[in-house]
Amino acid sequence: MNLKHLKFVLISTPIGYLGSGRGGGVELTLVSIVKGLLKLGHEVTLVAPEGSVLPDSCGRAQIINIAGIDQASWQHLDKNYPMTIPKNGVLPKLLDKALEISKDYDAIINLSYDWLPLWLTPHLEVNIFHLISMGSVSELMKDAIDNLSKSHHRRLAFHTYSQASDYDLKGEPVVLGNGFDLQDYHFQIGTNGPLGWAGRVAPEKGLEDAVEVAASFGDKLLVWGIIEDKSYASKIESSVPPGTIQWRGFLNTHDFQNQLGACRAFINTPKWNEAYGNVVMEAMACGVPVVAYNRGGPGELIKSGLTGWLVQPDNVEELKIAVKNIDQIDRNDCREWVIKSSCYQEFARRICRWIVAGIEDK
Repeated sequence: MNLKHLKFVLISTPIGYLGSGRGGGVELTLVSIVKGLLKLGHEVTLVAPEGSVLPDSCGRAQIINIAGIDQASWQHLDKNYPMTIPKNGVLPKLLDKALEISKDYDAIINLSYDWLPLWLTPHLEVNIFHLISMGSVSELMKDAIDNLSKSHHRRLAFHTYSQASDYDLKGEPVVLGNGFDLQDYHFQIGTNGPLGWAGRVAPEKGLEDAVEVAASFGDKLLVWGIIEDKSYASKIESSVPPGTIQWRGFLNTHDFQNQLGACRAFINTPKWNEAYGNVVMEAMACGVPVVAYNRGGPGELIKSGLTGWLVQPDNVEELKIAVKNIDQIDRNDCREWVIKSSCYQEFARRICRWIVAGIEDK
């Protein structure tokens, strides 16, 4: 197989169009993959919900927009919820298009965290691979991933070992991490700015703990992300003095990193097993130290005492102590760690090695 020129079809998340922010970290991951594969000289076609766009840096990629109804996100459903597809659902349409054009490509890389593409894999002749974007939030999804591992283990990859540990896999997991274009993130040296937090505003992200920390210092907390649960957001806001939370909404990478880099510390408070933690790496790429619960992916990304502090999960008092000691962290070390561990070019190389090994293992 010619490793210098491969042809890939990528399947986007069926939750919102690319650029909407509704797909969460998958959107950033997808752009990094496309950019990285193109940089390595490969060919990419993206199949994505209607309205999806790619940045100018991905201009050589073809994008096929597909109309249809969004799939429900598994993390917002009961753990035992059944698989459902809405009438005119976009998920099967994305798969239809990817399979239709797959004969002209070396492999399909699926980034949709859903049951249907996983279940179909053993029944297909095409080379379809799945980069799993979440830990176990659904019994049905866990079974689908566990079962595919038994028959096609090399078709699965994960972002962190913590995430992979949620599943009963046949063998050692393929762990790819993630990748970022460091030219998109500018180092800022200032240490006297506000505190920051970013993510979908929903209970599993634990915003209330970060808000409590900010309020204890009489500080303001900049909050970036889509408000998915408005009643949850209102309840948190009413629990602290007015002005504690500054809602910044969902921003493109350029504007987000510009505001994020001005923070003296970034707080990460997941209440679930976070698969990776893109915002943690984005903060450090700007030189911002991170204080986070030692839970899920962030526990593998933060070097406690070097790039920030990891504290016991759900311990708000430890969060406060860590924020108080944030001046012990050298912001240069934060930036250097991301450069060494998570450039998008090396992420793309890991993707290619995974795909080629999986094809040769057939």
